[in-house]
Amino acid sequence: MIRLFHVYKSFGGNPALRDISIHVRKGEFVFVTGPSGAGKTTLLRILFGSEKPSSGHILINGINLGRIRRKQLDLLRRKIGFVFQDFKLLNNKTIFENVAIALEVAGHGPGYIRKKTRQTLRSLGLAGKEGAYPLQLSGGEQQRVAIARALVKDPLILLADEPTGNLDPDLTREIMVLFRTIHMKGTTVVVATHSRELLQGTAIRKIFLDKGRVVKEE
Repeated sequence: MIRLFHVYKSFGGNPALRDISIHVRKGEFVFVTGPSGAGKTTLLRILFGSEKPSSGHILINGINLGRIRRKQLDLLRRKIGFVFQDFKLLNNKTIFENVAIALEVAGHGPGYIRKKTRQTLRSLGLAGKEGAYPLQLSGGEQQRVAIARALVKDPLILLADEPTGNLDPDLTREIMVLFRTIHMKGTTVVVATHSRELLQGTAIRKIFLDKGRVVKEE
């Protein structure tokens, strides 16, 4: 599902990723971990197609990101959900509108958008919140809205960048249960985190980064 071959990425001469070669199988759940500045966010942004590597090759679902046109990249990104640490919700739009926008961009009709958005919000325990605005919700509820926005388009791949970084332990467990449920439905899930607590006691595969390099896998 995801293959990287000798990927490098630099910003203004400063290396962020160095010789990254990894393989994530279809339907796999993987943690990408390491200290701040290790390259976790850069790696996820490259997988999403919002950053281009300085060199190397990336294949997503058999498609080489370096050899497709912008329109094809946009179509591919519709199959990838991205959950940001800071949620990136639109505060001037309702919860329904924040989630529905992912389907509007994909060109779906109004009837499908209404049905799918309500169904997704309900599945994440957000029924009755459709008309609320992000700042009226708790941090945990806002994170669930961000997850709903990523899931509403039924992605093949879900990428999450420090999705529990701003949450307390109880909410962290709740969000991780959601990710495991999503994974059990067949979605490939890649979660970037620096939280040791999140990694303890789990058999989920872990890729360790440090200074832009893969230093260990478990």
